[in-house]
Amino acid sequence: MTVATSAPRPVLYLFGSAAPPVLSAAQIVRHAQFRGWDVALGLTPTAAGWLQDEMSKLRRLTGHPVKSTYRRPGEPDVLPPADAVLFAPATMNSINSLALGLTTSWVVGYAAEAIGKGIPVTVVPCLNTALAAHPQFPRSVETLRGAGVRVLLGDGGFVPNDPGEERPEGYPWEAALAAAKESLER
Repeated sequence: MTVATSAPRPVLYLFGSAAPPVLSAAQIVRHAQFRGWDVALGLTPTAAGWLQDEMSKLRRLTGHPVKSTYRRPGEPDVLPPADAVLFAPATMNSINSLALGLTTSWVVGYAAEAIGKGIPVTVVPCLNTALAAHPQFPRSVETLRGAGVRVLLGDGGFVPNDPGEERPEGYPWEAALAAAKESLER
């Protein structure tokens, strides 16, 4: 008799910067799990501070530690290998850091390494129109796209809002998760 086994779920590294949509992390993790992902959550240090009171809940939900710092030399890696990376929300600082290779946070460092390893990376910005108008931002987006990163900016992705305008309900989570899934098929 042959016992049927299910294929392992693909591993999604869901990374978030300190922008209002990161406050929906638990809901988005559940949504990604429903779509068939094994989710490992990574946060910039500031985003981790924002979600400090939810860390144990997020760990139980994902079944993995929530990472926001580099491990020490010699320490084992606590997360399964990623099949895809979804960096959402990604602030201007995180996007510019990733494009320039400034790996001062674990999530930016991992995403930078993932690009070099050929792991699909999708980035969904979250910034206002004033920040998007800074001359470095379009260069960073172009650099990332040139490196094979899918950046969801504009129609079908994130559309920057005016400074002071908050639209957390309008963040394109569906498009982000769909793009991450599509990245496995390329």
